[in-house]
Amino acid sequence: MPTALITGITGQDGSYLAELLLSKGYKVVGMVRRSSTVNFERIEHLLDDITVLQGDLQDQGSLLSLLEEYKPTEVYNLAAQSFVPTSWNQPALTGDVTALGVTRMLEAIRFVNPKIRFYQASSSEMFGKVLEVPQKESTPFYPRSPYGVAKVYGHWITVNYRESFDIFATSGILFNHESPRRGLEFVTRKITDGVAKIKLGRAKELRLGNLDSQRDWGFAGDYVHAMWLMLQQERPDNYVIGMGETHSVREFCEIAFSHVGLDYNEYVKVDEKFYRPAEVDLLISDPSKARTQLKWEPAVTFKELVTMMVDSDMARHQKTN
Repeated sequence: MPTALITGITGQDGSYLAELLLSKGYKVVGMVRRSSTVNFERIEHLLDDITVLQGDLQDQGSLLSLLEEYKPTEVYNLAAQSFVPTSWNQPALTGDVTALGVTRMLEAIRFVNPKIRFYQASSSEMFGKVLEVPQKESTPFYPRSPYGVAKVYGHWITVNYRESFDIFATSGILFNHESPRRGLEFVTRKITDGVAKIKLGRAKELRLGNLDSQRDWGFAGDYVHAMWLMLQQERPDNYVIGMGETHSVREFCEIAFSHVGLDYNEYVKVDEKFYRPAEVDLLISDPSKARTQLKWEPAVTFKELVTMMVDSDMARHQKTN
């Protein structure tokens, strides 16, 4: 039975990845930061089948201890300060966790067992002010937020450890991936939660930022499968993962509201306080390398993703009514 260590297991991606690895016969160890209020909501149904332990990407010693004791064959580094607006409020913290945290984990692997296969969760936010459309593995980076800058560091330190120490270190450059487990602070979940509240009479409007902002959105459950596939290859590499199509926040709203019989124009209000200090340009992926080399194909379409999230939030609010 192979053992996998997942940092950030309590997050959206961590929960889907844990489910996938358990279905493939892995022993799953999840790392969480010590906190007085750790939120296990997304993995509550898995707690009997996984091992959850304290560790911190800001603490080198805790990473060394976890690797030495549990001897994972694969490490998936999903933990990060990953909310872009927060990265503007806490840029130093974002850099320490999202950038230097990758170095600490790679150093731990180098000292404990260089044969461990390592996955780094890179991000399409690294492309930022895009220099070509669509974006592929060779597209230069031009990040537009402290989060994007930190992810660029994490990406390149992964490449450097791969080339300098012959570590199987792979970087997945994932474009936006959503699900019913997405945090409420993210615009996609903010929309679907708002739709449910408005439909059920609990809210009268939804305030959003730039409705013309566009993203390449896919389903997180599909994307964690790509992560696993990357660590099953003969050689480590970088892979762009996305749908290869772009949609605006406005289009997301239109589908979400119409799914429950409402017109988004009557409820959505634009509020400039939700605009970013520096908006990214047109983010759209070219996932042809992943589809060719990994044989990866997404199963859920954009429209199916939106309606899935609306249905989930409707059911949640009805249950708590």
